[in-house]
Amino acid sequence: MGVITTFLGFSGFGIGVSAGLVIGYYLFIYFQPTDVKDPVIRPLVERDSETLQSILPEIPLWVKNPDFDRVDWLNKFIEYMWPYLDKAICKTARDIAKPIIAEQIPKYKIESVEFETLTLGSLPPTFQGMKVYVTDEKELIMEPSIKWAGNPNVSVVARAFGLKATVQVVDLQVFAAPRITLKPLVPSFPCFAKIYVSLMEKEQIKDQVANMYLWPRTLEVQILDPSKALKKPVGILHVKVLRAIKLKKKDLLGASDPYVKIKLTESKLPSKKTSVKHKNLNPEWNEEFNMVIKDPESQAVEFQVYDWEQVGKHDKMGMNVVPLKELVPHEAKVLTLELLKNMDPNDVKREVTRANAVELLYKPFKEEDMPAFEDAGDVQKAPAGTPAGGGVLVVRVHEAQDVEGKHHTNPYVRILFRGEEKKTKHVKKNRDPRWDEEFTFTLEEPPMNDKLHVEVASASSRIGLLHPKESLGYIDISLADVVHNRRINEKYHLIDSRNGKIQIELQWRTAS
Repeated sequence: MGVITTFLGFSGFGIGVSAGLVIGYYLFIYFQPTDVKDPVIRPLVERDSETLQSILPEIPLWVKNPDFDRVDWLNKFIEYMWPYLDKAICKTARDIAKPIIAEQIPKYKIESVEFETLTLGSLPPTFQGMKVYVTDEKELIMEPSIKWAGNPNVSVVARAFGLKATVQVVDLQVFAAPRITLKPLVPSFPCFAKIYVSLMEKEQIKDQVANMYLWPRTLEVQILDPSKALKKPVGILHVKVLRAIKLKKKDLLGASDPYVKIKLTESKLPSKKTSVKHKNLNPEWNEEFNMVIKDPESQAVEFQVYDWEQVGKHDKMGMNVVPLKELVPHEAKVLTLELLKNMDPNDVKREVTRANAVELLYKPFKEEDMPAFEDAGDVQKAPAGTPAGGGVLVVRVHEAQDVEGKHHTNPYVRILFRGEEKKTKHVKKNRDPRWDEEFTFTLEEPPMNDKLHVEVASASSRIGLLHPKESLGYIDISLADVVHNRRINEKYHLIDSRNGKIQIELQWRTAS
């Protein structure tokens, strides 16, 4: 009886499964749902930036934002060096923490606090992109985007009253976008006086840290004394180029066309030049120049004589250098300088050609006339009456370069902002105009989402021409960077212009 029951049970199971499969297949084939709609497919170009970022959260900043540069080379370097950086950083952390712990633990009746394990793990941080602000100031502004999903192992053991407590960190995620400003840039190593660090995105950091270092607040680390590192002018050097005697003939046909170039060492200012004396081997110049001196102990004035050529490179006829420390202040000194091929005393082929006569006079500033040290990056406060929470947007139009119209080049600048238009003066027949004009806009709130439209245009001075006005190029400037930086002085390439550039200084002034 048991055998028959078992057999019937297996038979029923097989029949039931088979019937279920047949009926399910029939229902799947012949009874399709009728309320299913086709998915709506939209191209990515129709999506807004927030939606795209949510769809592609891991896309690096250099793809999403063209202002950020790709720094794969830096990530490769860090990846290769990470095992060594890990040990060096951890050793430095131990060395810094050890005296601090030794000083603090007696206050809390703690026997000891020490690192049981300290390693940053095998996963290095990566840079998603790097943004560098180009300004005409003595500063370097960088905004790296840092991402670190690390696997550190940091164990700190504290012992007190015979008990042991261990705190361990084994997982760490850091997303940071700091702004690092090196300023002022100076000619002394490490070539900057201070480091300013701010955090640009509050949502990625703790509120306590944000309140301390969220822009415009900064963590300031002084490297050098700016008043000493950035040398101030201490005097004026009066240079008078008198004459040259029996210069060497450079041209095959006729005499040379000499002129003198005067350059001050350790200075970024352009060289001074005398006029060209055509077809003259004994030229008389008697031309005077003034040069600002910052360090008379280390600087020197360099004289180079060239043969002017209408086409091609100018031929160098000779040179010489006079160290400023050889001059007696307030005493004019006339020197007859040999024109040398170069200043290398070990060069046996260094020939002496002819002589050049100059007069030098160094006049140091008096103490009361010494220029005060100022930080060119300081931004003035907004005037009284500025709306609370708002500020004043200052636009300074400095100059343009290589702007040229098809029919005329009488450039001026149009500034368009929130429907308001302002214009500079016209400069007639000039491809490199300079305006140095300032305009202000008083705003109720920071212009975080606005753009400033700047256009260089040309207007004809003649009546009745077919082309009374034409555009020489334009640029749209995002003002969010100006609000963050407080001040930007930058040269922009003009759109729809072959080589044109314009220098615009922007400031965001607030009452605080």
